Amino acid sequence: MTPSANTPATRRATRLGFFIAGFVMSCWAPLVPYAKANTGASEGELGLLLLCLGIGSLIAMPLTGWFSTRAGARPMILLGGLGLVLILPALAVVSLPVMLGGALLVFGAALGTIDVAVNVHAVEVERDSARPLMSGFHAMFSLGGVAGAGGMTFLLSSGLTPGHAALWCSALALITLILAAPGLLPAPAGEPAAFALPRGLVLILAGLAAVTFLVEGAILDWGALLILDRALAPAEQGGLGYMLFSVAMVLGRFSGDRVVALLGARRVLVCGGLLALAGFAVLLLSPLAVPAMAGFVLIGFGASNLVPVLFSLAGRQKAMPAGLAIAAVTTTGYAGILAGPAAIGALSQATSLSIAFWLLAVLVALVPLSARIVTR
Repeated sequence: MTPSANTPATRRATRLGFFIAGFVMSCWAPLVPYAKANTGASEGELGLLLLCLGIGSLIAMPLTGWFSTRAGARPMILLGGLGLVLILPALAVVSLPVMLGGALLVFGAALGTIDVAVNVHAVEVERDSARPLMSGFHAMFSLGGVAGAGGMTFLLSSGLTPGHAALWCSALALITLILAAPGLLPAPAGEPAAFALPRGLVLILAGLAAVTFLVEGAILDWGALLILDRALAPAEQGGLGYMLFSVAMVLGRFSGDRVVALLGARRVLVCGGLLALAGFAVLLLSPLAVPAMAGFVLIGFGASNLVPVLFSLAGRQKAMPAGLAIAAVTTTGYAGILAGPAAIGALSQATSLSIAFWLLAVLVALVPLSARIVTR
């Protein structure tokens, strides 16, 4: 029996797809020190090797969007998920830098594939539903991230070797993928869409996605240094800001579908953007630790539903096929999260880290300013 887009099975399969992507991606983070030790790479060499992950993602994303418009998202979700399952253990045991670079390239390609494909699938499922669903789907990605990093850390702390820990996590991801497979939608009927370059509204949505992804990347890479730079907390508590941001984002996404249904996409973009702006102001202006930390919470809540709404809008626009639009938005967003933190580093060296974060707040202001245009 062919699954319908508007059934509990397809919604559950979509949630599991998002969970797999977030879970396996975050499993890699605790393995980084072991990979560095296994290959004997220096910090500079490791930085170059990590670029392979981003390059793999950026190559795979546009291709996935095109294939998804022709063959449906289902085979691409299964291909990307299986790629993640197979390559994760290799990341834990390879011993040569060139092997690690190749493994990361494949890992990034698999991650980019499943990331675009599950969003294409989610757009189709949401389109046939009477209510918003995208925020809840993205919440499962965030939940998978918490589970993956926490689970891998627990296994390593329990005495398992990195290879065995990665095998356990891959097995869990494979079981989840098998459970999701029956509910994934088949390819849509009709003539497959031709390839088209991003244009019009899709370019605006892609730019806004890049800004929102940049916020997350900046807080991940520079939040702790900003806390230390402003003497808000000791070094051992530097990660508190990103933790608060992440918790707020997960909570905001789990409640986001109800918020979008109540307020509509335009008001969510306006209110979310303004709330994130308020968070930056509190973080950068408050001389006291507790109010400043509350700024991370405000940014997390404000940003939590911006990307899900942007993906929904990309899937509903008529300027180009939905799969290609989703790929364009995802690719540009990843470019922002990869290149943005490096740009912030260069800017902070020329001025200061606080000024760099103020300029990031200015970019966030583009979201509420563009809300009327992108939701017209």
